[in-house]
Amino acid sequence: MSTMTTALPDTQIARRAMIDSQLRTSGVNEEYVLARMMAVPREAFLPADKAPFAYIDRAVALDAGEHGHGHGNGHGHGNLAAPLFYGKLLLEAAPGADDRVLVVNGGTGYLAALIRPLVAELTEVSAAEAAGIAGTGGYTLILIDGAIEQLPEGLAEALSEDGRIVTGLLLRQVTRLASGRRIAGQVNLQPIEDLGIPVLTAFAAPKRWTFA
Repeated sequence: MSTMTTALPDTQIARRAMIDSQLRTSGVNEEYVLARMMAVPREAFLPADKAPFAYIDRAVALDAGEHGHGHGNGHGHGNLAAPLFYGKLLLEAAPGADDRVLVVNGGTGYLAALIRPLVAELTEVSAAEAAGIAGTGGYTLILIDGAIEQLPEGLAEALSEDGRIVTGLLLRQVTRLASGRRIAGQVNLQPIEDLGIPVLTAFAAPKRWTFA
């Protein structure tokens, strides 16, 4: 009597390779992070023609002619950031079962899918909606799927006191992972490490006059 082995689908193999070669080698080893990134297929959040690039180590632009911009600083209408960004963001966020979370969508919905089973409540908004949001308070955690140049006052006010925010941050043309807490009504973002992160132009700082 012959025995049969069941092969893993190619996408599951790709996700396992992503975890082993991109996340673990960069210090992302927490089980809850790896489990969620194994469970959620990145290709499901991309157009069919971009799906073959779902597990490369850089951002995939949804509407650009190329599947990546350097190490992920894409400026298209939407991007699926590199796996390492999501792994590091989830690790820094340390979501809890009682968290009320606001996710600022980078254009795909992938981050919300990763975080939803880990928290009590999740609200998802687009970058444009978040940039003009009026502070309502009550969110214990805000996650931004991309790099911002400035944090709008309304979005900071949407955090509860001692609430956390984890985001990409654009400083002097370099993108970094950053986090902060709302303390005495103020949020100060602290850079953690340089990472290639797509830039969300909705959060650009106002242009300043310069003189030659």
